[in-house]
Amino acid sequence: MSDPTAIRVFREPVVYLVGRQVLDESQLEAFLRDHGVSWESDAPTAAEYLVETAGRVCYMSFARPRPGGNSAYIGHLLEVGHGSVLEHAVWNFLITGVSRSLTHELVRHRAGFGYSQLSQRYVDESVAEYVEPDVIAEDPELHQLWMDTIRRTHEAYVVLAEKLQAKFQDEPDRTQRRKLARQAARSVLPNATETKIFMTANARALRHFIEMRASRQAEVEIRKLAVQILRIMQTEAPNLFGDYQLHPLPDGTFEASTAHRKV
Repeated sequence: MSDPTAIRVFREPVVYLVGRQVLDESQLEAFLRDHGVSWESDAPTAAEYLVETAGRVCYMSFARPRPGGNSAYIGHLLEVGHGSVLEHAVWNFLITGVSRSLTHELVRHRAGFGYSQLSQRYVDESVAEYVEPDVIAEDPELHQLWMDTIRRTHEAYVVLAEKLQAKFQDEPDRTQRRKLARQAARSVLPNATETKIFMTANARALRHFIEMRASRQAEVEIRKLAVQILRIMQTEAPNLFGDYQLHPLPDGTFEASTAHRKV
């Protein structure tokens, strides 16, 4: 049986940017050559280059570039709300240290997103970790109540998983036996259970997510995630996300604002 005193608790999400686009310059040059134009962008990333390319295709404006380069071009797209071309810029994130409560909210963002999440049917949660809300962690009495509850449910899961595997001992497939046990035992795990989720999103979808969740009206945990993703994207693609400003909130978190909402 696992040691309940060894339970690991998270209070901050962890985000890894694990994938980004590349630009096939030879194919873009072939397109431009076939249409009798010559053009290149000063975009700092392939994603921003592709957004500009998509926008220029709409009007075939390669021969008449605006002054100011990629930054000015994308700035104009944001000003006029030409958001559809932002859908061509895509990134892949691996998110850990978040609760099932958070991912229940996260996966409601459907358009422009893709998800692959840890399966509690296949993964042994006897080594599960948990996410504690700040408002509980900062109060000693509430924190102790929360920890006691987590330990009890954690131990209940371990016992159930062990007894259910014995119950399904007539199942010849060991993997199937463990899956049957875990999918039943997981019913006692709380929403605070830490999970891992792989997320793919385009720039337009990410902007909508940031505007909805990096807000004082959003739940604190997902607000922290949205702010962390924004900070990553402001470094990764400054022309697409540099218009956001972060403002401190009384609880120590931040919210984001922009003049170009709902692009």
